[in-house]
Order: sequence, then structure tokens, then C-alpha cells
Amino acid sequence: MRKLMLVVALAAAAWALPPAQAQAQEAPPKLVTVVTSAEPQTQLMAMVLSFQAQEQGAEVRMLLCGPGGDIALKEPPEAVTAPQEPMDMNPQKLMGRIMANGAEVQVCALYLPNAGLDESALLDGVTAAEPGPMAAALLAPDTRLLTF
Repeated sequence: MRKLMLVVALAAAAWALPPAQAQAQEAPPKLVTVVTSAEPQTQLMAMVLSFQAQEQGAEVRMLLCGPGGDIALKEPPEAVTAPQEPMDMNPQKLMGRIMANGAEVQVCALYLPNAGLDESALLDGVTAAEPGPMAAALLAPDTRLLTF
């Protein structure tokens, strides 16, 4: 009789626990946005979608490479800061809002040395990505990837 009561108690406890899938869904979705485009509208759209995902609860991480890395410069090309319609927003300004909301923004490991720059040229809070941790973030099974 004790064995039967133990089996019933264990079954009831297991039934009361939420499934692992439900527990995983409670974690915020993760998004990695990779921007390589030199085109300001494309850069801004990357920021708009990343911002919207963040507003909807996603944990956002951004990797800026090649011309996309220019968005992270203290002294960027004019195209990065030129206002665009319909909201008079620019890629760098919206990226700043995304960062203020907790996003991690990094330039690719090759950007600074090939631009003849060091981290002092980057906006506060932007760092150079380390390939290993970035690859792990890109490969994580719970991560969505946007590329522009």
C-alpha cells in the first residue's frame, strides 16, 4: 500500500510541474542583428526591427561589420546621422535608444584594425566582439538572427 501511495504522490507531483517547454518559453526571446550594409535605409530598418523586437520583450544583441561598423563611431560618416523619413530618425540615434534599453552592441573583431582605429573611436558602450562568444550567441538554439 505504501508503494502505491508513493507512486501516486510522485505522479501527482510530476503532473503539477510545468512542462520544460513552457518553462523555456518564459525566457525572453533572443535576437542577434548583424548589420553589414552601407545603405542608410537598410541600416535604419535593421535598427527599427531590432527596436520593435526589444519593445516586444526580446533580448537584443547587435554585431556591426564593415560599413555597418560605421554606425558605432563617435565620428561617423554623414549618412549614418542624416535624418530619414518618416520620423526624422537615423541609424545611430535609434541604435543609441536600443542600447539604452539594454542591448549589447559590438563591432566585428576585424572592423577596428582594418579601419586603422581602436576602441576609443567607438561610442560609449560599444565594444569589439570576440569571435568565440559571438559565435556561441549566433549558434544558440533559442536565438533568432536578422542580417542586413
